[in-house]
Amino acid sequence: MKSLSAEELKSKLDAGEKPVLLDVRETWEYETCHIEGSINISMSNIQRILDELEKYDETVVICHHGMRSFQVASYLEGNGYGNIANLEGGVDVWAKTVDADMAQY
Repeated sequence: MKSLSAEELKSKLDAGEKPVLLDVRETWEYETCHIEGSINISMSNIQRILDELEKYDETVVICHHGMRSFQVASYLEGNGYGNIANLEGGVDVWAKTVDADMAQY
């Protein structure tokens, strides 16, 4: 599985790339702060939406610190999804290095 730093993801987005930004945190966490353009499907609901995800679309999995997203990214890869990346450090690092206006918790 690939890992992306917050800076690498920002560069991709700034270059016009449009990976699926899959935020696997709980709804209250997502509502507190999230990366613009991301979709929120909590970790506990991933199995239910497998058929809705395209297996070969670039997908960046996001959480608070990068641990839940790592688990979900591993799960997706194990189920045949081939273009998965984990956001290193999650939205915590994103807020500290890319988006200083983002709320933190």
